[in-house]
Amino acid sequence: MPGELSRAAAIVGAAEADWIGYPEQPKTALQLHISAIKNVSKQTGIPISAIDGIFSAGFSSAIAEHLGLHPAYIDTTSVGGCSFEMHVHHALAAIHAGIINVALVTHGENGWSSRATRGAGTGRARGMDPWDPGSQFSNPYGVSGAPSNYSHAMTRHNHRYGTTPEDFGHIAVVTRQWATLNPRAVMFSKETNPAGGPITIDDVNNARLVSWPLTLLHCCLVTDHGGAVLVVSPEIARSVKTKPVWIAGAGESMSHSNMLEMGDFTATSAAASSAAAYKMAGMGPEDMEMAMLYDSFTVTAGITAEMLGLAPRGEGFRLWKDGHAAPGGKFPMNTNGGGLSFNHSGMYGMQLLVEAYRQLSGTAEDGGFSGLPGKQTKARSCIVNGTGGSLSTTGTLVLVAD
Repeated sequence: MPGELSRAAAIVGAAEADWIGYPEQPKTALQLHISAIKNVSKQTGIPISAIDGIFSAGFSSAIAEHLGLHPAYIDTTSVGGCSFEMHVHHALAAIHAGIINVALVTHGENGWSSRATRGAGTGRARGMDPWDPGSQFSNPYGVSGAPSNYSHAMTRHNHRYGTTPEDFGHIAVVTRQWATLNPRAVMFSKETNPAGGPITIDDVNNARLVSWPLTLLHCCLVTDHGGAVLVVSPEIARSVKTKPVWIAGAGESMSHSNMLEMGDFTATSAAASSAAAYKMAGMGPEDMEMAMLYDSFTVTAGITAEMLGLAPRGEGFRLWKDGHAAPGGKFPMNTNGGGLSFNHSGMYGMQLLVEAYRQLSGTAEDGGFSGLPGKQTKARSCIVNGTGGSLSTTGTLVLVAD
């Protein structure tokens, strides 16, 4: 039964690669993976040789070979940015079944570095498979690429609920506030990035148009990032030097692949994946004290909040607009600065896991950076939701502090 899995494993460490954002020298995806893996091993004191399960979005064989591992469990689920939340779910089940004891969930993606080498001067579009239904029936009509897909979700939400792009713009403003408390964030300050520092709603409204009505500040970054978390059995969780964060609930779902097959542009499979996670945990949205939500676009986060039961339908944006999700608010969200202002390498779900672990284990930035107050919260529970594809697949976790 799903309830038997609740707290059957814990995350005991979360780390990033040494190079995130815009590294001075281009990095490969494997470099980013390995750097993060070494860092999480050092953090927890768990030797790499103890890892007996590897979970990554399609890169596991190269990782195992590089590390000299012969894992007993291998998972290469790759369904976009929520893959890593699903990996944690799968690791939880594998540990509960007694197949493995130490699961490595890892990601490395050089979204920024690879721009210099992919498609340059070739005259061909990336990812255009002539046999793919989207290439045949959607792309020729301009429904192609993430911005155009997500702009459809925004306009439909505006039409159905009377919301406006400005309403969702507050998500970008608040998320940037969190980024200014995070020295690792790409948009931490103007000193580290001329485009960084606080922004206003006017900045969002007046930014360059990307795909109407989405302006640049409604859209995520494109960076490099590597991250890794270790999921272990309860026995190991109680023996390591780091604090465990327990996996109380997990769920996953998908609704479509092609955006034009989406039944409702204002509703995603996060409703189903979160229902499964809440049920496993024996908890509900009213028990959550914090949220880490995929924010590839402002509309992604706003709709997801509604799907998770954190706000009524049509009112997700109010968590940000009314200040609840902001620093000092009653329900902090995306405390690292999110994909909008922290980092977004292409598949952002790993960063959600890393930040959720840091918050619940009490190891987030706690001040001392340029006189800032820090971003460590007092939350003891967190709902984490990743989104993949064009609002297609979702993975949800309910995590709780020890």
